[in-house]
Amino acid sequence: MLSTRLARLLERPAILRQSLRGIEKEGLRVDQAGALSTTAHPISLGSALTHPRITTDYSEALLELITGTHTTVDALMAEINQIHRVVATTMPNELMWNHSMPAQLPADADIPIAWYGTSNTGMIKHVYRRGLAERYGKTMQCIAGLHYNFSFDEAIWDLLDLKQETPQDRRSAGYISLIRNFTRYNWLLMYLFGASPAVSTDFLRGNVGNLESLTPDTMYLPYATSLRMSDLGYQNKAQSGLKLCYNDLNMFLERLYDAVTTPWPAYQAIGTHRKGDWIQLNTNVLQIENEFYSSIRPKRTTGPCERPITALAERGVQYIEVRCLDIDPSEPVGISAQTARFVDAFLLFCALEDSPEFTDSGWCPESAENFAKVVKQGRQPGLSLQQNGREIPLADWADNLLDQIALCAQTFGQTLGDSTYVPAVEAQRSKVRDTQQTPSAQFLEQLKRAGGSFHAQALSLSKTHAQSLRKTGLTTAELAAAQTQATQSLMDQEAIEASDNESFDEYVARFHSALKAPSPH
Repeated sequence: MLSTRLARLLERPAILRQSLRGIEKEGLRVDQAGALSTTAHPISLGSALTHPRITTDYSEALLELITGTHTTVDALMAEINQIHRVVATTMPNELMWNHSMPAQLPADADIPIAWYGTSNTGMIKHVYRRGLAERYGKTMQCIAGLHYNFSFDEAIWDLLDLKQETPQDRRSAGYISLIRNFTRYNWLLMYLFGASPAVSTDFLRGNVGNLESLTPDTMYLPYATSLRMSDLGYQNKAQSGLKLCYNDLNMFLERLYDAVTTPWPAYQAIGTHRKGDWIQLNTNVLQIENEFYSSIRPKRTTGPCERPITALAERGVQYIEVRCLDIDPSEPVGISAQTARFVDAFLLFCALEDSPEFTDSGWCPESAENFAKVVKQGRQPGLSLQQNGREIPLADWADNLLDQIALCAQTFGQTLGDSTYVPAVEAQRSKVRDTQQTPSAQFLEQLKRAGGSFHAQALSLSKTHAQSLRKTGLTTAELAAAQTQATQSLMDQEAIEASDNESFDEYVARFHSALKAPSPH
């Protein structure tokens, strides 16, 4: 069936040429010694609230760089590189930490929560982050990642012979089908691209779990691929009952709606205010939809004060957000063009491959178990996974998947006139044959050769990348455009703050009331 759909896709090459991809890349600001910056977001970078390309995530020190959408990987990589050069040249005394696991952190209380100004729009972002601190602690919120956003031209869903009546419903069903397959096979991404097998003891705050000691300041697991995506990372016990496997958009929206409207006893005990100040937006399982933790999300751009659930229910899925990629510490921008092309081909495979609906006893629990096993022991010799109730060696399954993904890469390459798609997939085979070729093994080997300190190795790589980016620098036109964009963002924030005509309490109430229950189908 996959080959038949790919053949049909080759007859309509304009479909893949209209696919769009974008990147959101996080990274902590640190000083030259690798300690977390406790200073305010640099005004030279503009407003974190309104700048379209440079903002912050959880912490004031956690930068988030956002590209536009692009029809080619080359254009995407050019923009993410340019944004990194803007940051590197604008922050001569600081570095962007180029690893998913955090830098040297101060005491939890001293990690600064992101600040977006005094407007209601800015304050709701800030209070949401206060709530995250109350629920999970600030340390966990300093973990960074790289999100890969992707959309297909709507015509691709015609190739799946979906039964939904409207183009919007077919598009949503197509993306949910993709997400089901992504959930089945995302362990492969963690094996091939996971790059966080070790962590600083400083980050663990004494909670070492089953980790092994490499040096006094570094813990690791010998066969781990991505401790970031393991149970060491950002997890929400309250939402553990939120099953990540779903068969249609409405099922997903109903579960998400329940989570953002159902109180959780531990959060009720915290309350929404302390000494008259807001400390979380509500006491529900999730404060807002963004708190939902998963390796992939269906997405839709929202308007002012519009809730994601409402936007998805009314206008359907617009694109997907891949959230499980570690920052590649060997790449100055955290991802290579080769990896991006592989992800493109992988997502095309997930879209076109048959995607049976989940059952509670079938693929769903198996997929979660496979993912958890690979992030903590993916390089273990002879490791087997579960495939439809039977054991299969990881290497055998990976080889089979790469065969099919290679066909998708070939189709991408032919339609885009890009001869590097197929080599991007073929390059992964060496990692399957030899676990020492994986990024996680490579980083661990570098770590051991350099003396075993995670902090020292990550800092050294971050400095090297910063120097490289600064050496390239910015053209006169790029510098002028960056300065104009930063100045405009500051003016835009001032305008938003001046236009507020209601109290924050009123704004929060209006924000919550904007949430609409999804209509049952």
